[in-house]
Amino acid sequence: MTISYFGYGSLVNSATLPETAQVRPGRLEGWVREWRIRGSNQTGRGVCSLSVAPEEGARIRGVLATEPKDGLAKLEQREWKYDRIDGVGGAFRCDLENLPGPDDMFLFRSKPEHNDWGDADHPILQSYLDCVLAGFHALWGEDGVIHFLETTRGWHVPILADRGEPIYPRAIRLEAVMAEMIDDHLAGQKVRYLAPA
Repeated sequence: MTISYFGYGSLVNSATLPETAQVRPGRLEGWVREWRIRGSNQTGRGVCSLSVAPEEGARIRGVLATEPKDGLAKLEQREWKYDRIDGVGGAFRCDLENLPGPDDMFLFRSKPEHNDWGDADHPILQSYLDCVLAGFHALWGEDGVIHFLETTRGWHVPILADRGEPIYPRAIRLEAVMAEMIDDHLAGQKVRYLAPA
């Protein structure tokens, strides 16, 4: 028995998934990505993470991830600020086969109590954003990075510059060339950076 879910943020980066997980890149119709989940991490620090919201005509890239069903509890623990939205397989299409996802495919959307834009007290962690964008780059190259930036709302939320000393627990190390490319594209979004305390 397996579970299938749509990853649109850190779940796109296979380095953050169990070794038993398999991913297929694709796109989801009718949803938009947002920096709209506000809360605290395991240490009590305020952070902002990615969520999605339904929107007619919108389309976002992501992955169909499949893994053994016994991994569900650990996945739900990781995504504890999110509600599970079932039955999104019909809105998904794989890049290669253009086939829909399974009927039981689900995604995670922010719980109502966490559904708010980030702010200076709940910033985007640069280490989290790096992990997400590295995942998009691995699947779609620089076009994937550009797509993510153009199809994600909420770039008014400040970014905590923690790349040197990552706070995000699943942080990855970027090659200098990729870090420079990401920073160049982010500059076009007129993002604001906060210095670590």
